[in-house]
Amino acid sequence: MSNQDEQPEKGLSADIRDERPERQSLRKELPEEAPPPVAAEADAASGAEGTAADGRSAEEISESALTGRQRLVKSLWPPRFTRAQLVVALLLFGLGFGLAVQVASNSDSGSALRGARQEDLVRILDELDDRTQRLEDEKQGLEKQRQELENSSDQAEEARRQTAEKEKQLGILAGTVGAQGPGITMTIEDTKGTVRADMLLDAIQELRAAGAEAIQINGVRVVASTYLTDSGKRVDVDGNKIEAPYRFQVIGKPQDLEPALNIPGGVVQTLEKEQATVTVERSDKIVVDALRAAKRPDYARSSSR
Repeated sequence: MSNQDEQPEKGLSADIRDERPERQSLRKELPEEAPPPVAAEADAASGAEGTAADGRSAEEISESALTGRQRLVKSLWPPRFTRAQLVVALLLFGLGFGLAVQVASNSDSGSALRGARQEDLVRILDELDDRTQRLEDEKQGLEKQRQELENSSDQAEEARRQTAEKEKQLGILAGTVGAQGPGITMTIEDTKGTVRADMLLDAIQELRAAGAEAIQINGVRVVASTYLTDSGKRVDVDGNKIEAPYRFQVIGKPQDLEPALNIPGGVVQTLEKEQATVTVERSDKIVVDALRAAKRPDYARSSSR
C-alpha cells in the first residue's frame, strides 16, 4: 500500500480522536438514562418485600379488596377455638343433654294421664288429697301421744298403755293377730290363665300405697315379707299355692282403696287387658282372720336400751 493510502486513515483516526472529547462533554451535559423496569422492581423487592408505596402489606391490600360478606365468611371459617371456649362448649352440651333427658322423662310420666277423662283426673286428685290428709292425721296422732307422755302425771303407766296399743297395731301389720274393719273385696276371675304373679304383686303395692292396713289373698295373710312366684297356671304366695279366682280381702278406707285400683293405666285396666274380669266391692266390715306365726329374727336385735 502506498503512503498516500495510509495518510487518509491516519487523518480519519485523528479526526475521531479529536471528536471524542466533545462527545464526552456532551454526554456529561445530558441526564442519566432511567433504569429499566426490571431493575426498579428488583430494588423494590430488595428494599421491602411485599410492601406497597403507602406502607400497607399485601395481606392488608387483599383484605381491603374483600366485600362485607366475604369478610364475614373469612372470620367464621376456618373456626379458631381456644381451650376455654372448648370447655364452655362441653359444659353447655352437657346441660342441654340433661335438660332433654328431663323433658323426655316428664313426657313419658305424663303420657299415661294425657288421655284420661276429666272424671278420672278428678278421682286421682281426690286420692292424692286423701293420702295427704291421712299422713297429716298420722302426724297429729304422734304429736298427741308425745304430749300425753309429757303431760301425764304417771308417765310410766301412760308409756305402758301406749306400748300395748302399739303392739296391737304392729301385730296387725305383722299378721300375728286378726283384724276387722271397713274395706273392700276384690275378686279376679282368670279363665284364660293369663294373670301372673307380678300383676298380683302390683295390686298389693297399689293397695298398700292407698292405705291398706291388712290384706288377705285366698286365705293367705300378706305381710311385709310376702313374696309371690308363678307356678304353672297358679301363683304361690309365701309357698302356698292359690288358684283363680283370686280374692283379695283388704281393710282400709274404701274411698281411697277403690279409686286407687281404677285409675287410668292402673291395676284393673292392666288385668282387663289380659282378659281377666275384676270386681271391687266396698264393705263396712271386712274380716282378715288368716294369721302368721311370729318369727324371731336370727340376727337383728333392738338397738333401744
